Amino acid sequence: MDIDKILSICDHTLLKQEATWEQIRQLCDDAIKYHTASVCIPPCYVEDAKKYAGDKMTICTVIGFPNGNMTTDVKVFETKDAIEKGADEIDMVINIGRLKSRDYDYVKNEIVRIKEVCGGKILKVIIETCLLTDDEKIKMCEIVTQSGADYIKTSTGFSTAGATFEDVELFAKHVGPNVKIKAAGGISTLEDAEKFMELGASRLGTSRVVKIVKEMD
Repeated sequence: MDIDKILSICDHTLLKQEATWEQIRQLCDDAIKYHTASVCIPPCYVEDAKKYAGDKMTICTVIGFPNGNMTTDVKVFETKDAIEKGADEIDMVINIGRLKSRDYDYVKNEIVRIKEVCGGKILKVIIETCLLTDDEKIKMCEIVTQSGADYIKTSTGFSTAGATFEDVELFAKHVGPNVKIKAAGGISTLEDAEKFMELGASRLGTSRVVKIVKEMD
């Protein structure tokens, strides 16, 4: 098992409502020390994290989180604000209700608008797999592929379940070559992390992998 490789694709994450700046600062310290792909933090701490760490790490934040059902204009504003404050990557939540209503143009156009704001910065699209049927997951693979977004992501970690091996396998079969996969939510062991990588995930959203490695140290 290549622990350094696992760490290098982890978005080291803390999105709990009660997260304090002191906890976020420790997250940043850990991300720098263990060379994780990024820290994934609430929007209100992006500017603080950028001032604290500069370019020593990549800052990811979340948009439309965790429910996804605010208006597109609000999500676009959130994205602009986050990028202006120093965000390098954006993880957005789709409008799940619109997807279930088969309003596919709405879902796609929202992603396209947010990607336009992101420009060359990475956009990951959270589809909340635990709330979707397999057909809806496959449809989202198609929509994300067409939208120009960079990643499809399984979960927020705030709903009924997180990433599963089966969903990552499904993504790998149905996304286009321009779309990468992020597994997030409930990844609690190095063995699980390695398995998700083997199945096709090139990012992992987790708070636990760094904790495990710190305990090993």
